[in-house]
Amino acid sequence: MRRMLGLQDLPPIDEQQLPAQVVQVLARMRQHIEQQARQIERGNDEIECKAREIRDKDREIDRKSREIAWRDTRLEKITLELARLKRWKFGAKTEAMTAQQRALFAETLAEDEAGLQAQLAALQAKLPETATAPKDAPRRPRRQALPEHLQRVEHRHEPADTACPNAACGQPMQRVGEDVSEKLDIIPAQFFVHRHVYGKWACRCCQQLVQEPAEPDVVEGGIAASGLVAHTLISRFADHLPYYRQEAINARAGVHTPRSTLAAWAGAGGAALEPLYGAHKRFVLGTSVLHADETPIPLLDPGRGKTKKAYVWA
Repeated sequence: MRRMLGLQDLPPIDEQQLPAQVVQVLARMRQHIEQQARQIERGNDEIECKAREIRDKDREIDRKSREIAWRDTRLEKITLELARLKRWKFGAKTEAMTAQQRALFAETLAEDEAGLQAQLAALQAKLPETATAPKDAPRRPRRQALPEHLQRVEHRHEPADTACPNAACGQPMQRVGEDVSEKLDIIPAQFFVHRHVYGKWACRCCQQLVQEPAEPDVVEGGIAASGLVAHTLISRFADHLPYYRQEAINARAGVHTPRSTLAAWAGAGGAALEPLYGAHKRFVLGTSVLHADETPIPLLDPGRGKTKKAYVWA
């Protein structure tokens, strides 16, 4: 790339041999160049001054930011300490555990105790046997009998050979009793399909067709029967299972039920229960005395961006 020539690249000129007008032009050009050089120098000084001021302002902003962060941290620490003091002073009654909360801890304690006992039994089984003094059999706690209304599935366990194992005898043995042990088991929710077949009957003489009308469904035109809709409602509102968890539970059984579909079923089920709600409301409002639990609960208020106090009655 060729470089542009400047004044320093020109050969020296003898101004005495030039006309007076050219000499004057050269003088004015030199003066103009010197003025521009001084302006550029002043501009550089101003730029440097501005840059120094900006650096000073940045340092000041950093210092104030650190001060603000320190103050926020200090304020948060004081707020937490104040909340802790209030909780210690005023939270003795309001934060006492209810019976339901104590039951949750009791269930967790029972689970941990059963797991530790199973691990201890497995470790003790691996220890070598040592001769110890016989001890009295520990008193086994009385177990509550299983409900009688549950279905019983019997499993018979009999010896394959009922002859006397003594080689010198070999006579057939007689049954003298039995021991019964009951174990509680569960069958998870099973999906099945109602297959409705509507027969068509025609009269060849009268050209008439007779067929039973279709049974009414809770979800009109849907695949969910009333039992599945009821199961979805109970799981959502009684067992507090969100729709996305019900979707995963049903998927394990090979049934695809998106949460939007479950919500639609619940809406249709709620609409079908509207007459029951009306009867319940008339019955409650028709009584002379109403008992209500006025414990408030927070209710989302989308328009205000926060919650409001609300009450629930049942």
